[in-house]
Amino acid sequence: MTYRILFVCTGNVCRSPMAAALFNARARRRGEEHLYYASSAGTWALEHTPASTHAITVMAQRGIDLTSHRGKTVTRALLDQADVIIVMTHSHREALLSEFPHTRPKIHLMSELVNQMYDIADPYGGTLNEYEDCAQHLETLIDTGYEKIKTWIHSVTH
Repeated sequence: MTYRILFVCTGNVCRSPMAAALFNARARRRGEEHLYYASSAGTWALEHTPASTHAITVMAQRGIDLTSHRGKTVTRALLDQADVIIVMTHSHREALLSEFPHTRPKIHLMSELVNQMYDIADPYGGTLNEYEDCAQHLETLIDTGYEKIKTWIHSVTH
């Protein structure tokens, strides 16, 4: 069985695709890509839009190819298929819970990976340095909280 992680941001062209790609790269390095797979979506996605140029650049610097990514909006089906949903901000959590209250046990803030509660800033429209800072922040959170994501999965699936 493959467990599914859904990362959610607003437009689905910056934070959540970078987070999903970073998580999948981590799972590959751990030899666990057959057990865990991350995807992404947005609360107000730029449907079918490629990842932002700067997101593609900062991921390429990490050996990760985001060029095939296309933005997609969160749907009930995506949420129901996910074992864990990781959102970038409190407002993403509230938006999902207001429309899909049944997802409450599966939703976590990205910052909870380090036992904190804060929003991940959106680099959309920002400089390459702002994207690099965001990517580095996401990478640190995923590296630090990788095992915690697995704990979250198993707490809702068992």
